[in-house]
Amino acid sequence: MNPIERWFTESIRSLPWIPSWFISLIIFLAAFWLALLVHRLAFEIMTRLVAGMDLFWRSLVSRTFGPARFTVITLALAFAASVAPLSQEQTGVIRHVLLLCFIALVAWIARTALHIWTTVYLRRFKLDAEDNLLARKHVTQTRILKRVCEILILLVAFSIVLMTFDGVRQYGVSLLASAGAAGLVVGLALQPLLKNIFAGIQLAVTQPIRIDDALLVEGEWGNVEEITSTYVVVRLWDWRRLILPLSYFIEKPFQNWTRENAELIGTVMLYLDYQAPVEVIRAKVQEIALQSRLWDGKVVNVQVTDFRRSTMEVRVLVSARSSPRAFDLRCEVREKLIGFLQREYPQSLPRLRAEPSPPVNAPLPVALVRAGAAATRA
Repeated sequence: MNPIERWFTESIRSLPWIPSWFISLIIFLAAFWLALLVHRLAFEIMTRLVAGMDLFWRSLVSRTFGPARFTVITLALAFAASVAPLSQEQTGVIRHVLLLCFIALVAWIARTALHIWTTVYLRRFKLDAEDNLLARKHVTQTRILKRVCEILILLVAFSIVLMTFDGVRQYGVSLLASAGAAGLVVGLALQPLLKNIFAGIQLAVTQPIRIDDALLVEGEWGNVEEITSTYVVVRLWDWRRLILPLSYFIEKPFQNWTRENAELIGTVMLYLDYQAPVEVIRAKVQEIALQSRLWDGKVVNVQVTDFRRSTMEVRVLVSARSSPRAFDLRCEVREKLIGFLQREYPQSLPRLRAEPSPPVNAPLPVALVRAGAAATRA
């Protein structure tokens, strides 16, 4: 006990005519209101000090108003519990409760500071930009690491809370150190969760997928809408949502159409008659690409890639800046090209030929020959 607490305790004990419970109540109320006053003054001072600083410190002071006030109140009540005329058991219970509140407050402040930092950091990147590769990279990495850090903060806080109870202290130590029998039991029970957490860390570092990436997974095409600490939400082209665990993207193959950049080459397959003029079709495709706002001006090509029994296979390649634009460009090329062939070269469309067979000089039946001979003799 420090000199100030000793002086308060001796002064209070010198008042035997006042009930101890009433004195304790007055002390706790006084400490509570004094804490509110001190916090208000400190908040005003801190607000003025960070007025000229960057956005992170201003946001940190404003967003931690509640946790900071609760912290000051907790410290004031802890001081009041040490000087109030309470029994040793009552003082121990109150201090234990205040210790739990303090642990929760530290976790709260850490989580708030993490949220503010990630929010301020991500303001520099815009996902709706034309070239958003750098933004998708940083947003994905930051969001995954933020969720992992939040889980770690909660686990550490919960472990420390368990360590304050004598009956379950070993469980808190095992959970915090991930060792011992209890740690093994918890690790086995949380194996799917831990597996996805480590998969999330690996995804954040290696980044096989990012926010807004275009994926072909499980036979479905869509964009990555959200990456949580345990699963990934893929928004499909028809607005359905495909939910996949994080470990899926570590263990199984999938197609990422925007891994390094968003540019894609779209393919249009045509099956035409052998009389189709390939050079005319090539010139028409180039004309369609030049007139389209979806073409990025890089790739346009027409090739005969195969021969079938009644048709030839013509492949058209056109490029675009993103997968949605590439899909729309493919549809545009198909529609305009088939319309052009129907108007100008209808004989180029697939058709079935039926050639007439030459006459065969087959011998007449014997009955007809005999009938003809009898009629001649008559």
